Amino acid sequence: MPELDLGSTLEPDDPTVEAALAAGDIEVLGRIPWSSNATFVVRVCRLGQRLTAIYKPERGERPLWDFPAGLWRRERAAKLLDLQLGWTFVPPTVVRHDAPLGVGTVQYFIPSDVNVTAFDLVTQPRWATDLARLAAFDIVANNTDRKAGHCLLGADDRLYAIDHGLCFHTEEKVRTVLWDFAGEPIDAELRSLLGAWSTESIDPEFADLLDGDEVSAMVERAHRLAEAGILPSDPTGRRYPWPLV
Repeated sequence: MPELDLGSTLEPDDPTVEAALAAGDIEVLGRIPWSSNATFVVRVCRLGQRLTAIYKPERGERPLWDFPAGLWRRERAAKLLDLQLGWTFVPPTVVRHDAPLGVGTVQYFIPSDVNVTAFDLVTQPRWATDLARLAAFDIVANNTDRKAGHCLLGADDRLYAIDHGLCFHTEEKVRTVLWDFAGEPIDAELRSLLGAWSTESIDPEFADLLDGDEVSAMVERAHRLAEAGILPSDPTGRRYPWPLV
């Protein structure tokens, strides 16, 4: 059986990627068997462009007691937060209502070495700044599921972050493998940015994806982080996802 070509004709930073993901024809290539929800590898084609992407339909979600159906909204909101912070950790992610299995997100596929996780990267000083920023991202997003395998070292030698369906809850629920950075100072530029946020100043699309209390809680978390000036710690020692990878 020939190896499946997962290459894309556009790089993730190409300004036309989002438009291609949002309007291209979608072909399902296969299902990712180890995902807790139905997750598919797809090919998206538009105007001669070919992209490999990950499709997460609402229809394939397992019901959760603490998060409502429609985790795709949180996947897209995570990309908005990434953009709001001026970072590029989250791959291009769009909402598709016309996808083969119904509404869900389509996210650019990042080729990476699956054997390299956050546990490997945290031992390398060159990734300290990016990982600390990602730790701050997770605090603002209230990420309940930052597994080590959700941190990808892309083939382009950049850090990426995926799987954000369990974010933005109003209750404090952070569970992450990035507690190594607790107590690290937050740079002045980020503190100023977070401290200036308001529900009126952030991207209005947040209001289409999250309810009002969730948006307000996100802004409040940003303010608390800015005021503290350092990354928080886990006094319980138990706020880790499972499995860790």
